[in-house]
Amino acid sequence: MSRLPLLLLAVPLAVLAADAWDFAPPRDPLGDDAVLNLRSLNEKTAGEKGFVTVAADGDFRLGDGDPVRFWAVNTTVGREKPFVARPRWGKDEPDLAYHAKFLARRGVNMVRLHAHINPDVKANPKAAPGEINAKERDWIWRTVAAMKKEGIYTTVSPYWANTLQIGKDWDVPGGPDQPPHGLLFFDPTLQAAYKAWWKALLSEKNPHTGVPLAQDPALAILQLQNEDSFLFWTTNAIKGPQRKALGKKFADWAAKKHGSLDAAVAAWEKHTLAGDDLTAGVLDLDNLYLAKIAPKGGQHKRFSDQIQFFCEAMYAFNAEMIRYLRDDLGCKQVVNPGNWKTADTARLEDAERWTYTAGEALAVNRYFAGLHTGPNANWAVADGHLFTRVSALRDPSQLPINLKQPVGKAMLVTETSWVMPNGYGAEGPFLVAAYMALTGVDGFFWFATGVDGWEEPRSANGYMPSQAKWPVATPDVYGTFPAAALLYRKGYVRKAEPAVREQRAMADLWQRRVGIVSEEASFDPNRDRGNLPPTSSVKEGLPWETFLVGPVEVTYDGDPGKSSVVDLAKYIDRKAKVVKSATGELTFSYGEGVCTSDAPKAQGVAAHLAERRKFQLRDVTLDLGGDFATVLVVPLDDRALSESERVLVQVCGEVRPTGWKETPTTVEVKEGKYAGFQLDSVGKAPWRVAKVDGNLTLKNPHVAKATVLDANGRPRGDAALQRDGAAVTLSLPSDALYVVLSK
Repeated sequence: MSRLPLLLLAVPLAVLAADAWDFAPPRDPLGDDAVLNLRSLNEKTAGEKGFVTVAADGDFRLGDGDPVRFWAVNTTVGREKPFVARPRWGKDEPDLAYHAKFLARRGVNMVRLHAHINPDVKANPKAAPGEINAKERDWIWRTVAAMKKEGIYTTVSPYWANTLQIGKDWDVPGGPDQPPHGLLFFDPTLQAAYKAWWKALLSEKNPHTGVPLAQDPALAILQLQNEDSFLFWTTNAIKGPQRKALGKKFADWAAKKHGSLDAAVAAWEKHTLAGDDLTAGVLDLDNLYLAKIAPKGGQHKRFSDQIQFFCEAMYAFNAEMIRYLRDDLGCKQVVNPGNWKTADTARLEDAERWTYTAGEALAVNRYFAGLHTGPNANWAVADGHLFTRVSALRDPSQLPINLKQPVGKAMLVTETSWVMPNGYGAEGPFLVAAYMALTGVDGFFWFATGVDGWEEPRSANGYMPSQAKWPVATPDVYGTFPAAALLYRKGYVRKAEPAVREQRAMADLWQRRVGIVSEEASFDPNRDRGNLPPTSSVKEGLPWETFLVGPVEVTYDGDPGKSSVVDLAKYIDRKAKVVKSATGELTFSYGEGVCTSDAPKAQGVAAHLAERRKFQLRDVTLDLGGDFATVLVVPLDDRALSESERVLVQVCGEVRPTGWKETPTTVEVKEGKYAGFQLDSVGKAPWRVAKVDGNLTLKNPHVAKATVLDANGRPRGDAALQRDGAAVTLSLPSDALYVVLSK
């Protein structure tokens, strides 16, 4: 599906000035006077019913068998011990117990700890290979204990090759200065050390709970490693003795498959590489660039074998680690082997996902972002940077949750965000909650927070004048959590029957044959080449809109002839740029930049309002002002909105720091020229939230009172309700996120 993503077009947006209100809430007192408090959605104690499992249908279950979905956050709160204040950050140390309470009240039931339990070689050059990073372990221990008390489960992701430091005395072939990506899949020294780190983390008693993590059901998911794969570009950088060692394993594998190494070369029509040493039983490795083209003859056959070898090696590593965790350490947690991507999404993504099926859960890391260039743009937003403002409402093809889901496995997005300097963060929770409920994606982990409550606009690193690139403790993300979390966790939008049931033969995976539907490529500023998601030359397959119709399921090692697809013409109108869900409850009009939810217990809209301002849903009518808004209406008593006696109305517009200034310009990168902006000033605290004017009418005979809440869910005052027969009309407050309608 090769095309220039529409999301790269600059979308007009009003400059925030007098038409916005200051978001400067006090620290949440966490008192009993909060009208909006979702703590009761969680168990009293995480894991009190036993270990989380994955059922045969691929959905998570609590220990008692009840279904559960995870609305989650990546957090680093409490990591730095001792705490060191930074000049451009707050002076007070974050409170981990407070953080857990704050999250639970907003609908969060899981956190992910992206940790590094390998030794800190810079701090301790003499560290042995199997020595754990004790500071990281203690942070994990403390966090599991704190979250557990608030009914919040923990996912631990303790290893990332990107930050691995190989010690000089570890006797790892290639030495300490080589890129570490991919080495864990085959280097025995690193594998032994890696097992030792897991053992030290999971088997020793957690002093904050008195229970080893291996025996603690509050630790729900073990993610073997973050963002590494033989199928990503980093494999090309494996050099020297490690490349030779991997080539020896490839040669042994090829000889076993074909009967001998000579027979393998013959099967490849004598296609050899300059680095082959057949006498020594070593094969060189083809560049992964071949995955993006269609090699012929012997080159194609050899590269197909190389892909099969890579995948089977990764699967074997994952299976051995799961065996080790289960049998040697006694772990009962769900295991997710990985979350990375490949050199070509259309041709390799299914092969990558298959390697994860050794575990019960699969995952991806995927962000929603536009162009962003300038010094330190990979981690900070600063004056002088160039960017394009993007909206998923204009191009939902890039939604992080457009995922093929292997049958019988849970599916997670373990890192994701609407990335700054994008201004449309409020659309994210609305769209994610609605479409994950529709398609059955099992967990979404917002990235990331390092503060224990609300986060003001602040420096990316505490020192440089800038803004953080991945803040989520903001009015447009955290602030729109409550209604979105309720919708998703309670299933207020129905899950559809699969739109696609695809079966894939394993040989098709190795030979990079394209499936009947493919995901869009993603972009990581720290790992990918260029400035944009890589385009694919693949023209075939179902349209990307398929992901908005219903679940897209895939079975590996199946019969492609048994694949099935619903009649997509009933739901997709590409000419009008409208997609309806198979349930009829969601409508995505991406030509207008509008998405509506019209379910009995979840009604609302996320919209750019230039072309349409009035929305008629089954029980809710909206007449909105402003340029951009999300409005989501859900019950707080689990009854249909037409009968509910406690209704939450959640509203948010565009959000920017005070004093944010931008100038229209052309953003030129090697891929082309795009209409965008130059950032003249990153601004300062507090956040400014664009006012959303208008009226909301609800058909409901019971509610008679409207209570305006502050950002912490506490009553702030009353708003007038006008009743006309069976309906009431509310004039939306111009300076609040929440209103509760009640008897």
